[in-house]
Amino acid sequence: MSQNGISRQMFIWFAASSLAASLFAASVAAQVKASEYTFLIASGFLCDPGDSSTCPATLKSTSGDSYEMSGAGRLDTQSKAVQAAGTFSHRAPNGTLIDTGVWIVNELVNFDSYGVAPGAIPKRGVTLAPQPFGRKLLPKLPPLPTGGLAAFRILLVPTSGASKTAVLQVNCALGNVPREHSVDGIQLSVDRNSGEFSEGVSGHVLFLSTQARVNMPGKPTENDQLPSSAEITKN
Repeated sequence: MSQNGISRQMFIWFAASSLAASLFAASVAAQVKASEYTFLIASGFLCDPGDSSTCPATLKSTSGDSYEMSGAGRLDTQSKAVQAAGTFSHRAPNGTLIDTGVWIVNELVNFDSYGVAPGAIPKRGVTLAPQPFGRKLLPKLPPLPTGGLAAFRILLVPTSGASKTAVLQVNCALGNVPREHSVDGIQLSVDRNSGEFSEGVSGHVLFLSTQARVNMPGKPTENDQLPSSAEITKN
């Protein structure tokens, strides 16, 4: 093969490699911007049996009484769908148990993502070498630890007495975190003038963004196809 022929083949290979790489990068970016998340509030693997400060999440009001809360759920920022529940205990300033029960999410008010945690996207096992054109599926990424601030309207259902509505804010300090939200924690605003519980004492929170498989584009159209070696030779 002549030197010109080798150069043309290298050009084709490089162009195909660049196209494959750009398609992969665009697909990964689309996945990272997923709208679906699961989350844990001082529960599951976030809990350390030897460290009582990890679970449950504890917060106090200015008057000194406190709420202890744990739970889990999932949300979709596009459809505003949310399913979540957990347990709570309400204690007096001296530690006496006032009531205990379950909490249930009624509504997702909003969710602000801080982005995926640094180093969370897998860097190995991805090949950017040219692949035959056609409809391809990228490997499904595992759930990615993601920071964010969510606000929910919830119902507090005690084992005795009347239920109460409240707004629960849940903060996970991963990703590009605003300075004012640099610590994991929750805040609770109970309706009927029952108080603001905004002084976080303990507890970790985690959001996990979940991504479906993404289809690679199918066979390129006439306008998108790379030139053949014969066409390059002709030119």
